[in-house]
Amino acid sequence: MTQAPLLRRITDHSSRADPYPLYEELRRTPVLHEEEGGPYVVSSYYDILGLLHDPRVSSDAANLAAAGDDELSGPEATGLPPSFLRLDPPEHDRLRRIANSSFGPPHRPRRIDSMRGELAGIVTGLVDGFGDARQIDLVDQFAYPFPVTVICRLLGVPREDEPRFRGWVDPVVAALDPDTRQGGDAGFRRTVQEARMQLGMYLAGLVEQRAREPRDDMLSDLAAGHGPGGSMSTMEVLSTAVLLLIAGHETTVNLIANGMLTLLRHPECLHRLREDPGLSVRVVEELLRYEPPVQLVPQRTCIADIELRGVTIPRESRIWLVLAAGNRDPERFRDPDRFDPDREDLEHLGFGSGIHICFGAPLARLEAQLALAELARRLDGPRLVEDPPPYRSNAVLRGPRHLHVAVDAVRPSEAVYF
Repeated sequence: MTQAPLLRRITDHSSRADPYPLYEELRRTPVLHEEEGGPYVVSSYYDILGLLHDPRVSSDAANLAAAGDDELSGPEATGLPPSFLRLDPPEHDRLRRIANSSFGPPHRPRRIDSMRGELAGIVTGLVDGFGDARQIDLVDQFAYPFPVTVICRLLGVPREDEPRFRGWVDPVVAALDPDTRQGGDAGFRRTVQEARMQLGMYLAGLVEQRAREPRDDMLSDLAAGHGPGGSMSTMEVLSTAVLLLIAGHETTVNLIANGMLTLLRHPECLHRLREDPGLSVRVVEELLRYEPPVQLVPQRTCIADIELRGVTIPRESRIWLVLAAGNRDPERFRDPDRFDPDREDLEHLGFGSGIHICFGAPLARLEAQLALAELARRLDGPRLVEDPPPYRSNAVLRGPRHLHVAVDAVRPSEAVYF
């Protein structure tokens, strides 16, 4: 029987539970190009890092459309302009600078850190909600509701509206998956476009409301438009809000779920974290290397020929950067398949790098640290009910769909600071 192309095997759902042997195979061909018109796939750490900083590699949605891989987004599909994630400088820089002015330094240097107590309270309340249960789905009951609650609070989206926007977010996230983008039928494309439009209209109502009655949230800041470099247009505000709402929780769900799964597979690390909550800082950084929530970045295009490892990547070609393969590159990390929170020199690719490095990294780190430390401390005798657990279909945003954990008891809450 003829074996399927390597890239097809990587994106196939049957590989989702453990793609790392395939990534090892992928690194043997550092620049893989399996078929005419297909992407050039880059998998080694230093090559990925270089391309993330290379101005010849474009994130602009218009360039991706020219390369034939952007049928599910763009102004003509959604009614919204591209977010700064899908733009190159100088427009990327302008929009990201304005968005960042309401998120962190130098204009709001304490916004994230000041939420620490509130975030800890949300975590405590969710674990309290387990009650006397002896089996818990850590995705549905914890890893999903925690970051959703946080991003709603930060943006100013009413938490009670979550069931409404969840129905819009799901197809938008599904459209990020390379297999879905290539194989989705016309009905699916219409569903994605409609979901984006509905989400944009919902947020438009909130932005209009915040413009009249500002509050202490990011939507109010964006609507007021007092950031550096001017202000966003109404459509740019909506596009940014859609990006932050989706990216602000989807990746963190995976980080927490992958993190707890990894700790349950490494009970000695779970025990250490239970005894020392401060270890969560190193645990989360190693998790971002070992089990990154974003496995690959498929939406990049060359705007000039690039020579890499003896291969010419032609102008207008699509490039996929497999971050998870780079994170386990033995040329960069010693014993890369070992989970080691004590690892030194941990410059991982879990948040990407360069101008598009994860906007919400400070918040995601804090959320994961608080979540994993509290779960480690309060769950007595936790053990996996199913290993591997069922995985979501998405090859880009990889994580368990459910994570059923049996426990002997849930310990009472108490204040813990680290």
